[in-house]
Amino acid sequence: MKIKSLHRWDVSPRQAREIQERLRHRVVVAPLPSRPRLVAGVDVACPAGGGTAIAGVVVHSLPGLDVVERRSAAGPLEFPYVPGLLSFREGPVVLSAIRALESEPDVFLFDGQGICHPRRFGLASHLGVILDRPTVGCAKSLLVGTHSAPGLRRGCRRRILDRGEPVGLALRTREGVRPVYVSVGHRADLPGAARLVLSCARRYRIPEPLREAHRWVGELGRAGAAPPAAPRAAAC
Repeated sequence: MKIKSLHRWDVSPRQAREIQERLRHRVVVAPLPSRPRLVAGVDVACPAGGGTAIAGVVVHSLPGLDVVERRSAAGPLEFPYVPGLLSFREGPVVLSAIRALESEPDVFLFDGQGICHPRRFGLASHLGVILDRPTVGCAKSLLVGTHSAPGLRRGCRRRILDRGEPVGLALRTREGVRPVYVSVGHRADLPGAARLVLSCARRYRIPEPLREAHRWVGELGRAGAAPPAAPRAAAC
């Protein structure tokens, strides 16, 4: 899969924020493919004390949600944990896993934020711009903004507002269960993002591609079966 080289990864937090400010204007809000065939769930595990991140990408077919392909990669955690800068900590190892894909997903679903972010450039937006592929953020917790409580039925939603700007949706994927937080990553729109998440969340709160990616990287980490660490990349 073609991956753009837009910046270096070995930067300071201050430089990382400057990169976000520079690149956030490249985010495109546009309708998702009307009938995506392949959706990739992306998640990262950081086993305690290891100093290593394990990224997993699991591609599912639609509408059946059958697993088509799994790829993983491991790499050193060289960027500190700083709220709002997760993509600089996890991005290099995620891209290593994506590079190994043989299939071409129509859309990537990230366990993280898209434009629901202080600088409107969370993990799903950042990697979406680098990949130039449709991406959607589906987070378990809210990073910025406020919303009223969505109704209790599956599919109920409320807009997330930050400084008066709509940046995402609090979306109920199961009746009576806490919502997930959906936002545009890149080359996606909010109605399409909500439809995608609901189409992939049939039995559980979390969409199946993300659940499977989370389960898999956790299993790799617990078993000590992570793939060899990828070489440190200077640029992406």
